[in-house]
Amino acid sequence: MVARAAARRATMRGGRSRLVATMRRNGGKGFMREVQDVREGREDGVKEIDFQAPLQIVKYPDPRLRAKNMRIDEFGDSLREFAKEMLVAMVEYDGIGLAAPQVGVNVRLMVFNPEGDPEKGPDYVLVNPRIVKSSNRHSVFEEGCISFPDIYAEVLRPERVTVEYQDLDGKKCKMQLNGLKARVFQHEYDHLQGVLFHDRMSPEVLETVRNDLEAMEQDFARENPGVQIRKVAKVTA
Repeated sequence: MVARAAARRATMRGGRSRLVATMRRNGGKGFMREVQDVREGREDGVKEIDFQAPLQIVKYPDPRLRAKNMRIDEFGDSLREFAKEMLVAMVEYDGIGLAAPQVGVNVRLMVFNPEGDPEKGPDYVLVNPRIVKSSNRHSVFEEGCISFPDIYAEVLRPERVTVEYQDLDGKKCKMQLNGLKARVFQHEYDHLQGVLFHDRMSPEVLETVRNDLEAMEQDFARENPGVQIRKVAKVTA
């Protein structure tokens, strides 16, 4: 997620973000949790993370953004160094959050800092994160994404989430996130699920960025002939 959204956090706190929906989860568990349980139960973990610094941002519609992301089983030096490089890349590209597939490494790791600056707020590093509870209250807020340069649009998300994850030592942790922190987490978590932020847009909002998305698809096709990609969905009557 990129910094333009962070610059709007005062607007969000001021109450101008619109409450647009209230949703109830079946049995309190939630569809996302059920899907995640299935995915995590079937995937094999990785023990060594292979990467090359400096990290390069993967842009839409690169297939790596849709690929399966593997659970991390080894908590050693390669993980620590990779997380450090992700934080460097996040700041370099004016981001407030970054997920591993966005730098071409398909593992379940995210970093974020809602302030966009480690001197103004803490850096968060979450390994193998999962959402265990989402609030019924949802709101719309403008988001951007490092993998979609200069594209911004409103996305509907829960206002609060409770998450479980492991830290860089493998310790199991749990925390509740609200407001912008919750939104950034959910944006990056979607990346770990192979979900991109335009997948969350309403049909009306999606139409406002369709030309930009299709232009990125065309650029990618010219630079990577023969590579299969998932294109933005067409409008159905």
